[in-house]
Amino acid sequence: MEEDYSTLQRLCYSLLLPCFVFLALSTKFLLQKRNQGKISNLPPSPFALPIIGHLHLLKQPIQRTLDYLSEKHGPIFSLKLRSRLAVVISSPSAVEECFTKNDIVLANRPHFLVSKYLNYSNTTMGSVEYGDHWRKLRRISALEIFSPARLTSLFSIRREEVMVLLRRLHSVSKHGNYAKVELRSMLLDLTSNIIMRMVAGKTYYGVDVKEIEEARIFREILEEFFAYISMINVGDLIPMLQWVDITGFFMKKLDRLSKKMDVFLQGLVDEHRDDRDRNTMINRFLALQEEQPEYYTDDIIKGHVLVSQT
Repeated sequence: MEEDYSTLQRLCYSLLLPCFVFLALSTKFLLQKRNQGKISNLPPSPFALPIIGHLHLLKQPIQRTLDYLSEKHGPIFSLKLRSRLAVVISSPSAVEECFTKNDIVLANRPHFLVSKYLNYSNTTMGSVEYGDHWRKLRRISALEIFSPARLTSLFSIRREEVMVLLRRLHSVSKHGNYAKVELRSMLLDLTSNIIMRMVAGKTYYGVDVKEIEEARIFREILEEFFAYISMINVGDLIPMLQWVDITGFFMKKLDRLSKKMDVFLQGLVDEHRDDRDRNTMINRFLALQEEQPEYYTDDIIKGHVLVSQT
């Protein structure tokens, strides 16, 4: 009798949970539908399904899907991505207006779970909200990375890495024979090595890598980073399901990667803290940290290193 009661109890729980979720989602959908009716100036939109909105329309390749929708609904149209409203613009004149007259209004970025874990709680320049912190990060980048004086002082790095690439190309075509060359990967190696030498004085790509194990870990971290950053998390579109890890330990995987990434980047910062003679971006940040330690924290420095590679 007790076993039958326990089985019945588990069955009731298994039925109640889906019903509760469906009821909650339906209620939220109806409330959003009512509030949406108050917004009268939205661009035209395709027919939306209950609960999911226009998610079913986003098929690969996404650029062709959006092009098809723009031909049908005009150069400016809106999409309801569950709890998020998106406006798609394909008109050059409208895009220009967005980036000139309305650039501040459209400056913010949505906060996603992946960005929270992998961008130091949305504090890097690519994920932070528009405001004083963003302006400071932008000013730092302009002065410490992209200023003419900084680029001139690091000209030798670019020259040396270009020479490395030329030697690789020469070795492929030696003995005067013609050979096919896959340039894309070589150019990516060139760009990554130039940036990383400017940032940390190291190279992690190509055939002339000195710290092989460190380079392997770095490349592995970046590969995982780009894999996760391109994923769509259900909880980002349906906040009520944020606590349900449908994709299978997704948050645990993000947490593991964020810790692995933080340990690696902290190692770079500590290494430069012990050797202050290098002409690198990290050492420039450490000098600023001595002047304003409350703002130029290690997390800010690590975030800049990460953004430079992504």
